[in-house]
Amino acid sequence: MKTVIPVPLPDLPYDIVVAHQGLAQVGIWLANPDKPLIKPGQRLLLVSNPAIFRHYGQTVTESLTQAGYAVQYHLLPAGERYKTLKSIQALYDAALEFRLERQSAMVALGGGVIGDMTGFAAATWLRGIRFVQIPTSLLAMVDASIGGKTGVNHPHGKNLIGAFHQPRLVVIDPMVLKTLPPREFRAGMAEVIKYGVIWDAELFAALESAERLDQFRYLGNDLLHQILTRSCQAKADVVSQDEKEAGLRAILNYGHTIGHAVESLTHYRGVNHGEAVAIGMVAAGHIATLLGYWSKEDAARQLRLIEKTGLPTTIPANLQEDDILRLLQGDKKVEDGQVRFVLPQGIGSAIVTGDVTPAVIRSAIAASRG
Repeated sequence: MKTVIPVPLPDLPYDIVVAHQGLAQVGIWLANPDKPLIKPGQRLLLVSNPAIFRHYGQTVTESLTQAGYAVQYHLLPAGERYKTLKSIQALYDAALEFRLERQSAMVALGGGVIGDMTGFAAATWLRGIRFVQIPTSLLAMVDASIGGKTGVNHPHGKNLIGAFHQPRLVVIDPMVLKTLPPREFRAGMAEVIKYGVIWDAELFAALESAERLDQFRYLGNDLLHQILTRSCQAKADVVSQDEKEAGLRAILNYGHTIGHAVESLTHYRGVNHGEAVAIGMVAAGHIATLLGYWSKEDAARQLRLIEKTGLPTTIPANLQEDDILRLLQGDKKVEDGQVRFVLPQGIGSAIVTGDVTPAVIRSAIAASRG
């Protein structure tokens, strides 16, 4: 089964390929003789983490070398806390040692952290070289690998340092999810639910109809393919209309405003990204209900679906309200001192607004307490 989802950007269109055994065909797709995305013979720096590379590094390396590329690899530690400029420096050192040139490329094999860092290094090495995304986590497949957002964290906030840099190709092989830890699978489901709430009511309904969503093994091939393709299509639809987040694309931050604050305050250890997004969606749902944007019934549907996925729904009790509010003021989405929230208007529709008072935010935080 293979599905190709175009991302029709005006300057650099590319494809998302969802295919079983896709890792073994990466080289063939890049070196396409009719229109090569990267000409064979070029140097490719494959970036991964030790665990992922142990499972899939050989398959991807062989695919690329058999297609005629010169491949070297560099491994970075796994985990959000390593998404720093120090790791980027290590990538620059590897690029220098391997003599990457302007026609060379970097290939990200891993989850969202590896993809974000590889993309940022590629965006800034020699003022920009090409890169390829091969996401291995559900979260990266449906979100982080698509749309060209790259970057690293600052001690005072998530993804405050970054650049837009689109990949030349995104390759998604659903079968790599077999080795994904259950907690990481659930983290990815948070982003899938997000698409259902803000964009795709049919996807939301399909998730509601599933018996279990908390582990990969409970999803049949048809539902998994629907989850991947509909989520990727939603992201592609939004990004193709607003590449640099001048308007519409901001809805993709649903759940991320308070979610990022929770991540930062737990030092990217106690709560992972998907768990934080789930918590943030519940909090945003409280705000939307308080302001009359959507009904209590829709908020309850969202809550039930998040709970069904096994994700947390409450802000950790040890996090202080004032600390959350302080971090919200440093969020990238603040405009003219106003925190901008993505709020649902119903299942499948959302808006972005700065008309959320501190009192309403405090009420939502209180309602979301663990």
